Amino acid sequence: MHIRNLDVLEEEHICPDCNAKMLACEAPPVHVGDGLGWGSEVLFICLNDDCPPFKNGWQKVDVNYGHKGTFRNMQLPGSKELNCMMVASPMAFTGSIIDPEVMRQQNERFQKEQAAIAALPTCLEDGDISPVMALILDEAATPAGRKKAVEMLILFNDLSCIDPIRNHTFAKTEFKQATDIVLERLLKANLKKECPFCAELIKAQAKKCLHCKADL
Repeated sequence: MHIRNLDVLEEEHICPDCNAKMLACEAPPVHVGDGLGWGSEVLFICLNDDCPPFKNGWQKVDVNYGHKGTFRNMQLPGSKELNCMMVASPMAFTGSIIDPEVMRQQNERFQKEQAAIAALPTCLEDGDISPVMALILDEAATPAGRKKAVEMLILFNDLSCIDPIRNHTFAKTEFKQATDIVLERLLKANLKKECPFCAELIKAQAKKCLHCKADL
């Protein structure tokens, strides 16, 4: 998740029923009432289990609706208007609390990813491999963007990309395999190979490693 406007996380909302600080939580993608969104990426929700609407709501929901549930107080960013949200479990929203610092880091990563994707069409002409490498090494980047970046590696014909990729731990085996194939093509095109002992690049026809002196 990323939030377009991080300023909302600086807002402070206090629950009028219990005076507890309402916490910023990720808004559900669908509004249970009308099937549409909430109009906000963030909701401020009172997660105090001693709050009267939460404590007393279990019985009300049982009597009025015949199922298990209760209510949490909620406010939208930029508003002090109080709303009640029905929840089915005490754990509802406790797993979607937003850590402002983590969200800032995620937003920063997302912005870098978008900048790298935007630079792909011209980075070869500009001689700038950094957008390609940024996408390849970003495990959170979109698969389509990373796939396009891998395909561009061979066009750059830049052996400096090998070490960063070899030293990276890929989360998906199939993506690592795709980069391995491209690197092998790159090495072959430059008449190079990797020493199996020290991993340094040497001539494809070498019988002894120039770096570690191992016999090949």
